[in-house]
Amino acid sequence: MRMIPEETQCMVIDMQEKLLPAMYNRRDCEDRVLMLVRGLRALEIPLLVTQQYTKGLGNSVPQVYEAAGSEEFFDKRTFSCAQDENIVAALKDRNRKNVIICGTEAHVCVLQTCIDLKAMGYQPILVTDAIASRKKNDLKMAIQRAIQEDILVTTAEALLFELTVDSRNPHFREISTLVK
Repeated sequence: MRMIPEETQCMVIDMQEKLLPAMYNRRDCEDRVLMLVRGLRALEIPLLVTQQYTKGLGNSVPQVYEAAGSEEFFDKRTFSCAQDENIVAALKDRNRKNVIICGTEAHVCVLQTCIDLKAMGYQPILVTDAIASRKKNDLKMAIQRAIQEDILVTTAEALLFELTVDSRNPHFREISTLVK
């Protein structure tokens, strides 16, 4: 199945100030999430940022807001974003079946969101180099479980070029520069 821009949206899950320092692969994840978000924004793919219990875990890191071009976010208490009625309403309003998923923690909020979105009829796309967990094995198992659940998996660069389609896309140079 090919990713088509007009059928695709993105959810950035819990890239928060107090949560990220505990991630074993924090820097790699953060770099890839920011590259992905900048590229998706250039391609005009709608973005939705979530935060788990903002009062306790803080806001998303400032670079996420900058890359997204907005400080808007959805505060949640459920692990799965698909269990929060405000987030689900926002997804439905965009009317796009493919949902790109990145963020933390891979084996909790990210994985549960993917599983629930799949059950709701969406096609989640897990960006494996743009997710993180506290422990390496939890990250590995989250990706393995996602594959078992028939979730599409890819990398940030592969996804951006798939959505760009070809070198005639007016955003091709910008995407090429971002991935270098």
